[in-house]
Amino acid sequence: MVEDAARQAPPGGAAPARMLLRLVLPAAAVGVAASLVFVGVSVAGEQLQRLLWGPLPEALGVGRYSVLWVFVVLVATGVAVGLIVWKVPGHAGPDPATLGLNAPVMPPAVLPGLVLATASMLAGGPSLGPENPVIAVNVGLAAWLGGRFLPRAQGALWPALAESATIGALFGTPVAAALVISEALAGRPMRGRLWDNLFAPLTAAACGAATTELVFHPSLDLGLPPMGRPHGKDLLAAVVIASVAAVLGMCAVYAFPHVHRAFGRLGHPMLALPAGGVVLGALGALGGPLTLFKGLSETAELAHHPAGWSAGQFATMAVVKLAALLFAASCGFRGGRIFPAVFVGTALGLCAHALVPAVDPTLGVVTGVLGMLLAVTRQGWVSLFTAAALVASPAVITVLCIASLPAWLLVTGRPQMQLREDGTAIR
Repeated sequence: MVEDAARQAPPGGAAPARMLLRLVLPAAAVGVAASLVFVGVSVAGEQLQRLLWGPLPEALGVGRYSVLWVFVVLVATGVAVGLIVWKVPGHAGPDPATLGLNAPVMPPAVLPGLVLATASMLAGGPSLGPENPVIAVNVGLAAWLGGRFLPRAQGALWPALAESATIGALFGTPVAAALVISEALAGRPMRGRLWDNLFAPLTAAACGAATTELVFHPSLDLGLPPMGRPHGKDLLAAVVIASVAAVLGMCAVYAFPHVHRAFGRLGHPMLALPAGGVVLGALGALGGPLTLFKGLSETAELAHHPAGWSAGQFATMAVVKLAALLFAASCGFRGGRIFPAVFVGTALGLCAHALVPAVDPTLGVVTGVLGMLLAVTRQGWVSLFTAAALVASPAVITVLCIASLPAWLLVTGRPQMQLREDGTAIR
């Protein structure tokens, strides 16, 4: 969508300032609205999560994270989302395995079911984040409302603004949106200067990030100690950890179309999603409560206690969480893959620290996250930015750039964790 809007920018040199100024108000409105949608879905999911995993099992005399309750809630979540996909108009949108951050414009009738499915998923414990469906909801709303109230505006403008605004809201900063837009524009025909094309999306992203910061107070910072001046051993450790994380992530990527095909053979969402809930319940019982949910607060808990688990426990959580991400994304749950991948990378990095105490835990976390995100998202800028944003340490940026080079060589040109409509992997 972003690149489509860029092609409609004024040709030649800089766009007149008055043309850019006309975009400020629509971009700001989309930014604020997109942030409020994200906050609303997140808060609804969190409130339902607190009920499902707190007062309800206690009232029933069941342990909050007992094996029985984990199974019951995850299977019930599969049934609930299956009913939404089956019965609610629009069927909660297209197959989520075919969607990435660049969402198609969906009809308004599809969006309520997608919101319900996403909030239910967030509350029930499947290992997916809110990013993909929330972007899709905001793109659909922006295209519909923008076409009604400002029909003379470029049709591609509204989805571009909504995508940027949602990314800004999700990460709490417009920088992430600017990097994603720049990557989307690379190698594509573009009229005018780069910053003229970025002006309106960046405005939307800034307003989305500011609104989220005011009403929701998100933070990616894990509170890890800042890393000192890097040495040769740090560079070697960074390259090894990022590469191992990328290889592990690619294992899930290669398995993705096969697992998706297996669930597809069940032929109905009321079979595939409850079956997915059974598998996720088994994985949750194996990995423990930290391997449930989208993984952001659980990642922070890992980082706050880098010596709290053994290397084997960290490795187990990383593998279980990655498997949970794979099965949740394959069976039809609506959600994104970035936040669970951050948990997997964090667990891998802390596993490296536990195995080799000389490895700085901050270094282990950021390079593990970098390699995992490169494999799962194939978004270089998003991977670098997310990994760097986890710690308040400028010294890691150089290390991350170096570690990204061999990791990128391992993943580029290979299948992505996104499928075409015929079930084959996108390259």
